[in-house]
Amino acid sequence: MGRGGGDRSGANRGSTGTEGGSVLPVPPGLVINLPNSDAYTRGVEYLRVMQTLVPEPAMVDVMSNLRDRTTICVWIGTHIWAVNETLQQCLLACHECFHVHQRRYITIYAVPLAQPYQLDGLCNISTNPTTILIDAGRVAPEHWLSIVAHEYAHAHLGSPGHDPRFARVLAHLCLGLGLQPPSAETEAGLRSHPPYIPTSDPLAFWRGETITVGR
Repeated sequence: MGRGGGDRSGANRGSTGTEGGSVLPVPPGLVINLPNSDAYTRGVEYLRVMQTLVPEPAMVDVMSNLRDRTTICVWIGTHIWAVNETLQQCLLACHECFHVHQRRYITIYAVPLAQPYQLDGLCNISTNPTTILIDAGRVAPEHWLSIVAHEYAHAHLGSPGHDPRFARVLAHLCLGLGLQPPSAETEAGLRSHPPYIPTSDPLAFWRGETITVGR
């Protein structure tokens, strides 16, 4: 389940890491030690790990972009810790909308998703823990909470559908987070809620050309 270009689908611990350090922010049990590694190597390895968390490895396909892959990998190897920390705060805000015993075990990461899939974010309920992946380049930072809330609703239910159960959970999250609740429970309306305008050049963020978190 995933939301793309204004269409999403897709819940308890996020990534950790230090800028320029030897430990990448990766899922529990997949800590990668890269002593004295350079930013490019850290970025390549981070993307490799992210490929294990998507339904199809081709959904994370930076290396086929011959023009930008070096720039993107260096940027990821240097800055991804800060982006993931911000997404983790969004995840924690969603958790706060539920009692502790209702919270599912969820991880969240930023990753450039392959453009042919047209996905802004996705929730993979097949992983353990459930994984939320957000293409931080396709959504402006001020709207990251909106897309995380949408994917969190899927993760909370363990379901990819946009049915009345999804509508209730999403409405609950929106009220708790100060976002606009869905006004209708139609499939089309729920698929693109909360609303936001996708960025015009998703890779600009990953090339480090836009103002970003931790920069």
